[in-house]
Amino acid sequence: MKTFTLANGVSIPAIGLGTWKSREEDAYQATLWALEAGYRHIDTAQIYGNEEQVGRAIKDSKVPREDIFVTTKLWNTSQGYESTKKAFQHSLDAMELEYVDLYLIHWFKGYEKGLASWRAMEELYNEGKIRAIGVSNHNVHHLMNLIEHATIKPMVNQVETHVELQNEFLRSYCAEHDIVLEAYAPFMSWRVDELIQNETLQEIAEKYQKTVPQVTLKWLEQRGIVALPKSVNKERILANFDVHDFSLEDSDMERIKGLNKGNKMFPEFDNVMF
Repeated sequence: MKTFTLANGVSIPAIGLGTWKSREEDAYQATLWALEAGYRHIDTAQIYGNEEQVGRAIKDSKVPREDIFVTTKLWNTSQGYESTKKAFQHSLDAMELEYVDLYLIHWFKGYEKGLASWRAMEELYNEGKIRAIGVSNHNVHHLMNLIEHATIKPMVNQVETHVELQNEFLRSYCAEHDIVLEAYAPFMSWRVDELIQNETLQEIAEKYQKTVPQVTLKWLEQRGIVALPKSVNKERILANFDVHDFSLEDSDMERIKGLNKGNKMFPEFDNVMF
């Protein structure tokens, strides 16, 4: 299983199970299937409403806790110093865990709130309750401000990333500052059918005897990006993990690079109304 190394030396698996919109028993079963299949990275969030089920599946899987990389996130309405600490403890209690491996600020909601939340996260990190801290939905100018004022730099930035939104400038900036980029919506979310029907990707997939989703996951991995495919379908969960036996040639990486359209489906980070 491919892993990347965060700035503090912690290893993060290159593929994780996303659980956005996975509710209650669906989230439980998907997490259990994923862990049984060999996944060791589960991504959830306070706002998803499934932390309890994810935690229960982790426990029921019998996989040693230290072998599982668990991510959750601070929701927008909980940003701030004291409220961050309360929200984090609520997440920890919901999952019945003693620590999380990665805690992220879910969306940029202003510099002042972000810095107050970050100060609380730094303290939780230093107390050993979080193994790594980072952000989600932050652009370069947000990261620059955070790095300027932080004692501990963000180690991860999770953003929408797929073949039509490749984020090369953001990826390069993050790499320069030892920040690992994570991709949510790697299959273009509700536009997954468009991804699967892309003729270029179909040709590349046929060449390697893989599926289009498997090719896009490998493309992300070879760019040094963690992929978080979401599914509650057992066969797809298994297929999304079956990407460790091939590599894309440079020419195919270039062909996929040519598919970039800057096509963003989720809100711009500076214009979030929730």
